[in-house]
Amino acid sequence: MRTELHDLRVYLKNSARALGFSECRITDVDLGQAPAHLRSWLAAGMHGSMHYMEEHADLRSAPALLQPGCVRAICVRLDYLPATYARPQENTPLNLPDPNWAHQHWQRLADPEAANVSIYAQGRDYHKVVRQRLQKLADIISKHLPHRYRVFSDSAPVMEVALAAKAGLGWRGKHTLLLNREGGSLFFLGEILTDCPLPIDEPISEHCGSCRACIDICPTSAIVEPYKLDARRCISYLTIEHTGSIDKELRPLIGSRIYGCDDCQLVCPWNKFAKIAQVPDFMPRNNLNQATLLELFEWTEEEFEQRLQGSAIKRIGHAQWLRNIAIALGNAPASRTIFNALKARLHHPDAIVLEHVAWAMQRQEEGLIKKLCP
Repeated sequence: MRTELHDLRVYLKNSARALGFSECRITDVDLGQAPAHLRSWLAAGMHGSMHYMEEHADLRSAPALLQPGCVRAICVRLDYLPATYARPQENTPLNLPDPNWAHQHWQRLADPEAANVSIYAQGRDYHKVVRQRLQKLADIISKHLPHRYRVFSDSAPVMEVALAAKAGLGWRGKHTLLLNREGGSLFFLGEILTDCPLPIDEPISEHCGSCRACIDICPTSAIVEPYKLDARRCISYLTIEHTGSIDKELRPLIGSRIYGCDDCQLVCPWNKFAKIAQVPDFMPRNNLNQATLLELFEWTEEEFEQRLQGSAIKRIGHAQWLRNIAIALGNAPASRTIFNALKARLHHPDAIVLEHVAWAMQRQEEGLIKKLCP
């Protein structure tokens, strides 16, 4: 039986590569100190309005509650850096990005008219892409050895980073994301919880050393100390998870980021080893890698729903989309065109949208006055 499980493990890893996964490793489901760290983080209120994290804390801490009888977590990672960042030279490996790929992104962030959407969200919704491949991987095990299982990709209360780190897919960086020596952090995670007792892999050592680039670059100082993120200040949380009003103190710090934030990843030295996605699903759609703030602000609710079909962005809804872009327009250089675009949204029925539009208009108006009376 041991030989059979060893052979299945090897076959499973090869199959994972064939399905497009960058790597596949296996661990048991004992989370060690991770649940205690989670409870401490929740007790400090750093999860903000993500009440589901508190409600499902017990499930996160015990994988067997999610999948009864599971003894293993099969953990995978899937690169998502799109081919738009690939090396332009001929005769170079297709999975290597342009050495200046991060610089391209910094340049876009410096453009006050550009809408900045986190790289991972510019293409197809990763939940479906990862889960479909995980299901195929689980089916491969079933053909060789019947097992009870459940697949996950940020779709249930699973401590993904803790399991992935224990499996040896990488280590938790100071920004709390998983880092891999061969792939940086630009990848999605996925898991199969199974009762199949496959041989396990060993974790690897951490390699952040004294580096604090991610801590220092964070626009809102959300990384309050190494390995601890205060979500209430994180731009990704504010633009995606948080549905209400955004603190006026934080709005100017958001800049032109309308969905997510990549700064801590862009600056990380390990992302010079990031790989180009081997699946086409993560190529930018709807020109989201090049669109201007005004273009996206003009989308009607119908256009939003239609254009973002199959995108993770669709979940936040059109009103929150407008809220985010209004903040970015308020942060843009004073322009009569921007002021008028904001004014055209004053009829919107959502109070949160109106609040942020009014704030942005005031910022624009103050800027226009300064232009006239320097």
